[in-house]
Amino acid sequence: MGRRTVRVSSPDKPYFPERGLTKLDVVRYFLAVGDGILRALRDRPTMLERWPRGVFEGATIATRADNRGDAFYQKRVPAGAPDWVSTAHITFPSGRTADEVAPAELAVVIWAVNLGTLRFHPWPVSKADVERPDQLRIDLDPLPGVGFDQVVPVAHEVRALLDELGLVGYPKTTGGRGLHVYVSIEPRWSFGDCRRAVLALGREMQRRRPDLVTTTWWREQRDRPVFVDYNQMARDHTMTSAYSIRPTPAALVSAPLDWAELDDARPEDFDVTTMPVRFADRGDPHAGLDERRFSLTPLLELADREGLEPPDER
Repeated sequence: MGRRTVRVSSPDKPYFPERGLTKLDVVRYFLAVGDGILRALRDRPTMLERWPRGVFEGATIATRADNRGDAFYQKRVPAGAPDWVSTAHITFPSGRTADEVAPAELAVVIWAVNLGTLRFHPWPVSKADVERPDQLRIDLDPLPGVGFDQVVPVAHEVRALLDELGLVGYPKTTGGRGLHVYVSIEPRWSFGDCRRAVLALGREMQRRRPDLVTTTWWREQRDRPVFVDYNQMARDHTMTSAYSIRPTPAALVSAPLDWAELDDARPEDFDVTTMPVRFADRGDPHAGLDERRFSLTPLLELADREGLEPPDER
């Protein structure tokens, strides 16, 4: 494909002033972890979380309820994008459609970073088939005030169940107190099937660790510290990609991990300054994620035994 030149505008603009990090520092970070971030995003429809003014005290992100903010989510490919920015055509739950950025090369990532993108939110599908996920994503979401140390044992329990079912999971930090576990699957099932599979897994976790795990959807009704968020597998629900930067003053990043290092890892260990060194030393712990795709059948059989009804995809 050759080399591309991507212009970085206002390279000295402060992006994380408390850390003394500029826009150019952020660009250099993504270049340093280039193989990893592209592996996480390649050919996937991806929503951009743009912070064009950087991260500063009091900065807010626009929402549907309040479209004012210093940052915003961009689902559609930005106007004026170069012709080498590849896209994927997707359908939202409303039935509306859009062309969304689907990076095919690192230059697209850097182009998006120049627009202020700090976090990338890829769909669990490839542009080759946007209706059938090829990743099962398990979100272990701690309630407010719950520490990372309470999420780790749940992740180990998830791994044990996956092992029993003949599946292989890959963990990563979120950049906050939570953990994600990814499983590469054959693109044969719908979003509804995948959501049902994660709910079945969550219910099993709830049985195995009733002291820690809940699958109760309504936040005010949750009485255990870690929520298995099965709705993250619904259509148009996305999770922060590996190597994305959390928009907080500390500039922490979502860090792929090996299971063996999970007990000693802490979210604050991984930031824009430390991750490039780690990546250069050991590469990407998720490098093997897509090498083998697994069947969803074992988890769907568990869902059948639970009597779980298929959820509405729309």
